[in-house]
Amino acid sequence: MSNPVFFAAPAPLSLARIVELTGAAPSGAADLSLTVAGVQPIDRGAPGDLVFLENPRYAGDLPKTRATACLVSPKYAAEVPAGTVALVTPQPYHAFARTLATLYPSAARPQSLFGAVGVAPGAVVHPTARLEADVIVDPLALIGPGAEIGSGTVICAGAVIGPSVRIGRDSAIGANASIQHALIGNRVIIHPGARIGQDGFGFAMGPAGHLKVPQIGRVVVQDDVEIGANTAIDRGANKDTVIGEGTKIDNLVMIAHNVVIGRRCVIVGQVGISGSTEIQDYAVLAGQVGVAGHLRIGAGAQVGAQAGVMTDIPPGARYGGYPARPARQWLRETAVLTDLASKRGGRNDG
Repeated sequence: MSNPVFFAAPAPLSLARIVELTGAAPSGAADLSLTVAGVQPIDRGAPGDLVFLENPRYAGDLPKTRATACLVSPKYAAEVPAGTVALVTPQPYHAFARTLATLYPSAARPQSLFGAVGVAPGAVVHPTARLEADVIVDPLALIGPGAEIGSGTVICAGAVIGPSVRIGRDSAIGANASIQHALIGNRVIIHPGARIGQDGFGFAMGPAGHLKVPQIGRVVVQDDVEIGANTAIDRGANKDTVIGEGTKIDNLVMIAHNVVIGRRCVIVGQVGISGSTEIQDYAVLAGQVGVAGHLRIGAGAQVGAQAGVMTDIPPGARYGGYPARPARQWLRETAVLTDLASKRGGRNDG
C-alpha cells in the first residue's frame, strides 16, 4: 500500500518572513535568510524544521531539538541549542499557528474533495440560486432554490444547502453538512456532518400525547465562526438561534433552539446546551458540560469539564462539578469527601 502525504511540503519560508508574520524577536545575530519547509514536535525537529515551546511540560525536550528555528517564550530562550535560532515571543503557540497557516493554507479549512473549480459535474444547483464568482461546488452537493452563496466559498461533496439559505464570502461547508433556515456569515468554517437549522425539540407535553410545536425561527451564524464535525444547531422556535462572531465550537456539540451564544466563546466537544439559554461573550464551556434551559452564563465565565449547569453563572466566574458550583467550593468539597472516604475505608464495618 502506498503512503500518501495529504498536505504537500510547502515552499520554504524564511525566518525573516516568520518574524514579519509573528512579531517574534530573533536572538543574537541570527541569520534570517535561513528557511524552514516543515514543522515537527520539538523533540523531533531537524534542520529545515520549525518547532515551538510554550508548555513547560515539554521544556526538557528543548535541548534535544536540531530544528532550524524555535518559537519560544522569553523564559526558555536561553536554553535553545546553539544550532537553532530562537524566535522569542510571549505567545509561541499563537506565533506557531500564524506560521503554520502560511505554510499549509489548505489545512485551515475544508477544501474541495474533488479538486473542483466552479460548479462540478454532478452538483445540483437550483436555477434560482445565486452564486457569486469563485464559488466551488463539489459533486453531489445540492443547493436549493433562492439560496445565495458569496465568492470564495467552497461547498464540499454531499453538502445540502436549503432554500433561501444565505452563506457569506470565503466560507467552507464540509462534506455531508446540511444547512437550512440559516444565515451564515463570512469566513465561517462548518466541518463535515454538521447539521444546522433543523427543527428544535419542541413539544407541548401531556398525558394524552406530546403535541409537536412548529419551529419557525432561524439560525444566525456570524462572521469567523467555526463549527465542528457532527455538531447540531437547532433553529429557533419563535426567534433566532444565534452564534456570535468569532466563536469556536468543537465536534459533537448540541445547541438547542433559541440559544444565544455571544462573541468569541469556546464550546468544547460533547457539550449540550438546552433551549433558550444565553452564553455571553468570551465564555468557555469545557468538554461534556451540560447546560439546562433558560439560563444565563455570564461574560468570561469558565465551566469545567463534565459540569452540570442548573443555575445562572455570574460573569467571570469559574464553575465545576455536578451540580455546577464555584470551582473553589467544588474543589474543597471534593477534598473533604476524599478525606472522609479514605478515613472510613480504614474502618472494619463488618
